[in-house]
Amino acid sequence: MNVPQIAELQAPAAWGTVDFISDLHLTADEPLTFSVWQHYLETTPADAVFILGDLFEVWVGDDVVGSDLSQEASFENRCVQVMAATASSKLALFFMHGNRDFLVGQRLMSLCHATLLKDPTVLHFADQRYLLTHGDALCLADTEYLQFRQQVRSSAWQDHFLAKPLAERQSIARGLRAQSEARKQYGQTYADVDTNAAKQWLELAGANTLIHGHTHLPNQHELGDSQRRVVLSDWDAAATPPRAEVLRLTKSGLQRLPLSA
Repeated sequence: MNVPQIAELQAPAAWGTVDFISDLHLTADEPLTFSVWQHYLETTPADAVFILGDLFEVWVGDDVVGSDLSQEASFENRCVQVMAATASSKLALFFMHGNRDFLVGQRLMSLCHATLLKDPTVLHFADQRYLLTHGDALCLADTEYLQFRQQVRSSAWQDHFLAKPLAERQSIARGLRAQSEARKQYGQTYADVDTNAAKQWLELAGANTLIHGHTHLPNQHELGDSQRRVVLSDWDAAATPPRAEVLRLTKSGLQRLPLSA
C-alpha cells in the first residue's frame, strides 16, 4: 500500500461546529436531493462544512460551468450558485476529491469560494486530531478500481481527457455511469475499507478518529487501541426511507444528524 503524504489543517479558534458530508452524487436527474442539500447549506449552524468527495455524480471538467453565473442555464451553474452564496456569507467550505468528481479543479473552487483539500488531511479541532479522507484509496481489496484510480489521478491522463471536447467527455461519462448502474442491478458489492490500512494511516497521522465516505455504509467501527473509523452516509432523498445525513463535530464530540426532505 502506498501511503500518501498527510496534509494538516488547523481549525480557527472561533469554530464551534464543523459538519462532514459526502457521497451526495448530485445530478439534475434527482432534484429532491439537490433541494435537501441546498436547504441544508442555507440553514446549517456550522462554521465550516467539509465535503469529503462525490458531491457530484460525475464531473468532467470545470468548463461545464458557464461563464455567466447569473444564468441558471445548467445544473452545474445552480450548484455553484448555492455553494458560492453560502461560502461567501456564512461558513467556510472545504472540498475533497471523490471517485466521481476527481476532475474538480481550482476554477470551480474559486467560483464557489471553497478550499480544495488534499486526501488525506488531518483536521486539528478542539485539541483533537481527526483524519479525513474520501475512503476509496483504503479499499485495498478492490484492486481493479485502484488500478483505474492510479491511472485517472495522473496529470498526464487528466490533461489528455480534459483536452477532449466537452460533449465527448460528457458522452464518456454517461457510458461509465451506465456501467456503474448495471453493476448495481446485478447486485455487485464493493470492497470495504481495509482495517489494517486504516489503522496504519491513523498511526502515521497521530489521530484516533478516521472520518470517510465512499462505501455508503454509515457506521462507527472500533479498531482497537482507542482508534475508530466513522463512515459517512450517502444521500438519496428520493429513496424509501430517504437517506441524507450529516456528521456534526462540536467540542462535545461527534453526532449523526438525519435530514428530512
